[in-house]
Amino acid sequence: MKSLSTSRSLTDEQLDRLARRRAGARMGWYVHALVFLAVNGVLAALSLSSGRHWAIYPALGWGLGLLIHGLVVWVVLGGGGLQQRLVAQERERLMQERGQ
Repeated sequence: MKSLSTSRSLTDEQLDRLARRRAGARMGWYVHALVFLAVNGVLAALSLSSGRHWAIYPALGWGLGLLIHGLVVWVVLGGGGLQQRLVAQERERLMQERGQ
């Protein structure tokens, strides 16, 4: 991760690349969360239909992985569609850090 002093010396092209990388990481977490919900929803339905409640175990394991992924994306990275909005937010944040 680039520090505040480092991001001030970045060119516009480097800022854009960094903003896209951060937005891509956030978009990756959204996809991960949606797949988690879809798959675990199906597993829960199968579990309930079988009369046993086994679906909690894969949900807990995968949920831990999703939590760790989220911490990396949302905490470590700081803070047209969703991806374009995220790229714009990151670009604006990096420009402010640079002092413009």
